[in-house]
Amino acid sequence: MIRKHSELFQRHANNPILTAADWPYVVNSVFNAGATLLPDGTTLLLCRVEDRRGHSHLCAARSVNGVDHWKIDEKPTLLADPEHFPEELWGIEDPRITFVPELEQYAIVYTAFSRDGPGVAMALTPDFVNFERIGIVMSPEDKDAALLPRRIGGQWALIHRPVSAPRAHMWISYSSDLRQWGNHKIMLEARRGAWWDANKIGLSPPPIETPQGWLVIYHGVRLTAAGCIYRLGLALFDLDAPERCIQRGDEWVFGPDAPYETSGDVDNVVFPCGYTLAPDGDTVRLYYGAADTSIALATGSVRQMLEWLEQHASDAVVVPPTVIG
Repeated sequence: MIRKHSELFQRHANNPILTAADWPYVVNSVFNAGATLLPDGTTLLLCRVEDRRGHSHLCAARSVNGVDHWKIDEKPTLLADPEHFPEELWGIEDPRITFVPELEQYAIVYTAFSRDGPGVAMALTPDFVNFERIGIVMSPEDKDAALLPRRIGGQWALIHRPVSAPRAHMWISYSSDLRQWGNHKIMLEARRGAWWDANKIGLSPPPIETPQGWLVIYHGVRLTAAGCIYRLGLALFDLDAPERCIQRGDEWVFGPDAPYETSGDVDNVVFPCGYTLAPDGDTVRLYYGAADTSIALATGSVRQMLEWLEQHASDAVVVPPTVIG
């Protein structure tokens, strides 16, 4: 008898749902999109668009059903602005979107590609037309960041992934004003050895708030003789102390398998930066970059992810002791 692994995410039959061929202007590739549901129920994807220089900008695509008939902005929605923000010299990438009720705005946290490498930058918008750039909030080398939608103990909380060779872990930092950040803490370490998530991990889309805790979909990178493989795993964190990991799955739950995921500008990559949550509070639409070439869609269930963690989590969870600032 053949035993199959758990299938937590189902790929959409229309995949990939967006490619460079859909764009109203000439581009090289379209991938790694932040996602949100607008007040009228429209799905908005803020896509990373790479031009033929290799530099990226952000462009919005909107769909009534979140699957097809996308209306794409006729020109870039948010371009790099190196004249005023030199850290954006070589483009802006990989946005994560969080709606912040207290601010009545969307916080877009993205990677700014500077001379010194990738750093974390932030912008606020009420409508994806007008933007207030806050600028760099985590200096290079740092990326894979998202803002939590509410304050924790009176402080804003930002998840991010600084690189400290030879390993890269997920951290969380706190701020009173969204500009000055401190109290930096490791929240999830990359494992050592032969694990699928050894050496380098990072946040994928923003965390999902559940009664059990912050449900995090994260990516792990394994370096093989044939190159890197990007896969997804699950972890759960305390609602009031999100640096405390409650559960962490040992296995990956989603990895490159379809041809549009295994072959592209960067082979063997599934990389979600955004999701939408249906009105039922359970159905997740995960929008992910496939092989750094296109955008694809997979559907999952919050309930099933939490149940999977109960069954597949590590027996022991260690609270990281590392605190800086």
